[in-house]
Amino acid sequence: MIANRITLDAIRAMPIGEIAALPADALAALQEDADAALKSAKTLKDWLDGAIALKFGERARETRATLGKDTGTVRFSDGAVTIVADLPKKVEWDQGRLAALVETIRASGEDPTQYIEISFSVSERAYGVWPDAIRRAFEPARTLKTGKPTFRLLRD
Repeated sequence: MIANRITLDAIRAMPIGEIAALPADALAALQEDADAALKSAKTLKDWLDGAIALKFGERARETRATLGKDTGTVRFSDGAVTIVADLPKKVEWDQGRLAALVETIRASGEDPTQYIEISFSVSERAYGVWPDAIRRAFEPARTLKTGKPTFRLLRD
């Protein structure tokens, strides 16, 4: 345990350079505190969102039905509050069937790209175990981009 432990509230007003200059143990403690606060806030938000869905979910379904909509955004009022209820559409396509349809369209002499977006991907895990000759053939088509770096500080 760190004596005179710096709190999350205290670092809000600190320049990032001062925070970076803190000892690793203090940074690890702050990271643990931030993770716990984030988890707590997410749990609270999920709980509140569940209550809101319970309160307004049926009314949103009824409003969508009245408008002849299965998905999408609807608006309705409750007193001085406008509720905007969104039920996003999530469409998934059977990749095997789409591939068969692409071949059918090609066989009929038409261009499947007029109807369907075609993309290719390669599993990075598979690419890593390919023989060198195959990997070299694919290298010109491969671009490596990186994401945001993360650091997890674990105290002993």
